Amino acid sequence: MDRIPFGVYGYGKVAELHARALSAVPGARLAAVCGRDASRRDAFAARWGLASRASAAEMADRDGVRAVVVATPHPLHRAHAIECSQAGLHAIVEKPLALSVEDCDAMIAAAAAARKLLGTISQRRWYPAARRIREALDSGKLGAPALGQAIMLGWRDEAYYRSDPWRGSWAGEGGGVLINQAPHQLDLLSWFMGPVVEVSAYWANLNHPYIEVEDSAVAALRFPGGALGSILVSNSQKPGIYAKVHVHGTSGASAGVQTDGGAMFVAGMSGVLEPPYNDLWTVPGEEGMVAEWKAEDEALFGKVDATWHFFALQHADFAEAIMEGRDCAVTGRDGREAVRLMEAIYASGREGKPVRPAP
Repeated sequence: MDRIPFGVYGYGKVAELHARALSAVPGARLAAVCGRDASRRDAFAARWGLASRASAAEMADRDGVRAVVVATPHPLHRAHAIECSQAGLHAIVEKPLALSVEDCDAMIAAAAAARKLLGTISQRRWYPAARRIREALDSGKLGAPALGQAIMLGWRDEAYYRSDPWRGSWAGEGGGVLINQAPHQLDLLSWFMGPVVEVSAYWANLNHPYIEVEDSAVAALRFPGGALGSILVSNSQKPGIYAKVHVHGTSGASAGVQTDGGAMFVAGMSGVLEPPYNDLWTVPGEEGMVAEWKAEDEALFGKVDATWHFFALQHADFAEAIMEGRDCAVTGRDGREAVRLMEAIYASGREGKPVRPAP
């Protein structure tokens, strides 16, 4: 099998996990790193045996790179993804895809003009428990999605926000819990329920006086066809409780996944404490499967390093998509959907009224 040469844009904590993940993908090899801080870039390159370059174009020209993992701070995603497209490179961008729908549209347009793939990191879609819900929806076991819930009750302390200079500020991070910690749950909710059509929301900083951005948000949602949803996400529950996404269907059956349990995973700073599992399942005839599935998921969790294993599964799909000339499993348009939702939550909270997300 051919191996797609990858580069990584950025050299921070999550870039280390992507480097480890790519080393485990048979169809990929990590060849180079680029970024503006030469000393940090060189140190990263030395750790992983890579070329150290100043730009995406240089990685393409000198190292034959064909695809790039964009792992830079959120406000830089637009510029770096577009730079990759203009250099003739496929790009898979860390969550969130960008900070606004306008930025997402510019990135999608640049990739389309270059005839290159644009993907979004959403590795929790590869959790077996999340895929069971998607399969139950696709097969009609739940009927149509009627009610969806995303809950994330986590914790981030002052040391976390001091660990990188960009964290906790509007200019450096682009937002708080909605932008950095909740995108995975918001992505799963959108994947299960479809595009949101109206949002009524509040957000606030409840107990983190040393940051500018929100640490908590709540929202009520309307989806096409009359389906409803709710969101409750927060970084204010010490030491972290859980994150869950639930779907209740028109058939009366329900399915759910606990994506995170206990203290939430922090890239480069902590591990994944509990395996994800289906915490809710009332599909007729399958109620008894929950214990069996949980045992399977715990067994898998015991065999892999969950901090990077699911990244590797997504990167394997991305490499295969390049080789097969197809779209990747989680596209830029998928990433845009989560950003639409975040942007609408911020807008509703600022304006104090329900809002309709950008088309």
